[in-house]
Amino acid sequence: MNQAFREAANQIRQKPVKLTHNQEVARLYRKSLKTLCSWVIDRDCFLERATELRGRFDAERGCSNARGVRLLREAKAELFEFTHPDPYCVPYMPGGSLFMRNPPPPLEICFPDGDYPADAPKHTMNPDMTICRPETGKSAVGGVLVDFGKKNME
Repeated sequence: MNQAFREAANQIRQKPVKLTHNQEVARLYRKSLKTLCSWVIDRDCFLERATELRGRFDAERGCSNARGVRLLREAKAELFEFTHPDPYCVPYMPGGSLFMRNPPPPLEICFPDGDYPADAPKHTMNPDMTICRPETGKSAVGGVLVDFGKKNME
């Protein structure tokens, strides 16, 4: 990538949201389940492995702050090690077969005079068809950088 592209990408990229330790652990658990879903195809086997994974998380609940930070760092390294080379992605997310297939047009284009009907949606949609909320860290105000190599949005 050249310098101009990197600078443009940095302007579009959204600022990361500051998370608490509990939020980081919850996101790590969710990412772990998604990674497990990419590796394990059989549903019964997936449920068994997911129960084992939940047990690993529950065994360390209530540990000291320093131990929690160390465990979180080690768990992120383990998750990176077990990341699937071609992960399963939901069809409407980046890399999926339905991604932005039928995006809703902006209301400004549908109603150029600004006279919106009463039943018109009053929210903005993200490219993955979720509702924009600043507290989630995904807000389509401005631009969203879609990385098709990583199959995610930044």
